[in-house]
Amino acid sequence: MAVHPTTARLGQAIPGGQGLLRWALKTDAIATGANGVAYLALAGPLADLLGLPASFLRAVGVFLAVYAAAVWIVAARDTINPTVVLVFVSGNLSWVVASVGLLVLDLHEPTTAGSVWIALQAAFTGLFAALQLMGRRRAAT
Repeated sequence: MAVHPTTARLGQAIPGGQGLLRWALKTDAIATGANGVAYLALAGPLADLLGLPASFLRAVGVFLAVYAAAVWIVAARDTINPTVVLVFVSGNLSWVVASVGLLVLDLHEPTTAGSVWIALQAAFTGLFAALQLMGRRRAAT
């Protein structure tokens, strides 16, 4: 059964062709996946540059790679479940909070470059969350 965009509500699928939402999810997946692969492949050099333990970067890399794959799979479907979008938005906002916590609590004592990188990632992740919410809202109206 097809769901008309004006009737899509919590728990119902959002029809395909919803530009902003699909773009926000796919862009999030690409950026997140690239970071995950970089953390996995370049953990040693990045550890030196960012001041974060290589083992920490590898663990984050695995998480990011899996998360990115899940976001891509949802974004590539013909219909996008708005509840799943809220899960990704919550995940992105949790990343922002964790990043700020990492900086404020000075965990792992990142270098200046590491602190800037963490702050930039938090900002872009927050932007993805906002775009996904906006795209979800537009798709449901």
